Amino acid sequence: MTSKYRRLRRGTLLLVFIGVLGAAAVSVINYRVAEVGSQYILSADQVPQTDAILVLGAYVLPDGTPSIMLRDRLEVALGLYQRHVSDKLLVSGDHGQKNYDEVNAMRAFMEKHDVQPVDLFLDHAGFSTYESIYRARDVFKVRKIVIVTQEYHLKRAIYTARQMGLEAYGVVSDLQTYRGMPKFETREIAARNKDFMLVHWLKPKPKYLGDPIPIAGDGRQTRDE
Repeated sequence: MTSKYRRLRRGTLLLVFIGVLGAAAVSVINYRVAEVGSQYILSADQVPQTDAILVLGAYVLPDGTPSIMLRDRLEVALGLYQRHVSDKLLVSGDHGQKNYDEVNAMRAFMEKHDVQPVDLFLDHAGFSTYESIYRARDVFKVRKIVIVTQEYHLKRAIYTARQMGLEAYGVVSDLQTYRGMPKFETREIAARNKDFMLVHWLKPKPKYLGDPIPIAGDGRQTRDE
């Protein structure tokens, strides 16, 4: 066996070892995030009163109406509001462009269902789960929160919020079976690993932070009109 061949073989084995180790780390983090988040998923009957109900944004159709996933999140959050889990709703999503607006689509839904504007807070810079929760804590001064989204996403959202110091609970919004779930669940493995690194090591500030707008105040000040 030549020296060159031995070096090549050692290099190949090292790459395989690194790959296996990396895959194991990804799997462990994915399991840990899901396991911790699952502990705080409750039914609507079980969830305690909180400072706010946080609805995480999702795709909005070209006509400006919520996608099926987002509509279900809004339906569940509205039910919690009507049950007086909290008298404040915080809708957080992507409104980084004039021609794409998750936040006012959520606002229109809630106001159509008689949510009072004073109770409805709009977070226009919730570009990611991490940023939505960071801003809920630091801009809107939320300390105890119930998060509403689909279960595959909810586990990560709760984990992230808890690691950032919030007393967070979650209620699932899976009102039906959604197309493309295998793809979403596969992507979620990477998202859990990413947010794990964000909350434990990198801890970046959101793209936008701004002045505090306490959730105990008047939601009308968060409108962009």
